[in-house]
Amino acid sequence: MSRPEHLAPPEIFYNEDEAKKYTTSTRIATIQAEMSARALELLALPENESMYILDIGCGSGLSGEIIEEEGHYWVGLDISDSMLDLAVEKDLEADLFLQDIGHGLGFRPGTFDGAISVSVLQWLCNADKKINRPLYRLQRFFSTLYSALRRGARAVFQFYPENDDQVQMILSTAMKCGFTGGLVIDFPNSKKAKKQYLCLFAGSAPGSARSQKLPAAQGIDGEFSAPNSLRTTTRNPKKKGQNRTPVKSKDWILQKKELNRSRGDKPVPHDSRYTGRKRKTKF
Repeated sequence: MSRPEHLAPPEIFYNEDEAKKYTTSTRIATIQAEMSARALELLALPENESMYILDIGCGSGLSGEIIEEEGHYWVGLDISDSMLDLAVEKDLEADLFLQDIGHGLGFRPGTFDGAISVSVLQWLCNADKKINRPLYRLQRFFSTLYSALRRGARAVFQFYPENDDQVQMILSTAMKCGFTGGLVIDFPNSKKAKKQYLCLFAGSAPGSARSQKLPAAQGIDGEFSAPNSLRTTTRNPKKKGQNRTPVKSKDWILQKKELNRSRGDKPVPHDSRYTGRKRKTKF
């Protein structure tokens, strides 16, 4: 199946029909709500305070509804006028702008307390027109976003990179524009549940000399993946094989069986004293 960004530019792909399909799908709405809630969680906003949030690629307002439910104020940007028309019909309490983020953001410095984005960032990596140079568009976007955020604020992007080169280009460009931070990969061992979040820090809050730390990723049965850092490398710094359960060992088999039980998509044999038992190499 082709990736949406390979089919057409976003302002064309998300036409009236596609915008309605995207908005009325209960499955998409549920996934969007979960990822938006997770992005807000990664922002680490102060409790019991209403903050001013920028929703980048707000679409029809699915993420904005989550922001409002959490008691925050927000501004939405999107390149699709069809998506924004649906958002206007919902009578959301937000200012909505039709804008190509690859051209940069035009907000005053320090306007926002945080920014979130769901399934948008990968579109900037696609050269759908001769004039659209991915590296230039990323630089323009990240530099103006850094300015629009107050110092110490965070920006969290859920995105679907096409390959490792795209991830590296995005990470290095954000770092050159002043951000620190890195990737938080939830459920890294699951093809269905795996989600990547780029968590960026716009400097340190005034009066604070402490550097911000990446939040822990969500794992399986209490296990967490080590997030990657912009300051080091995009790969897990642990040595190969260190603290890793040996493949085909009893613990490895039990973990795989428990994972399959939690997914519920296929039958799993019961555990017994023979589970993971080594077999003789010959009769």
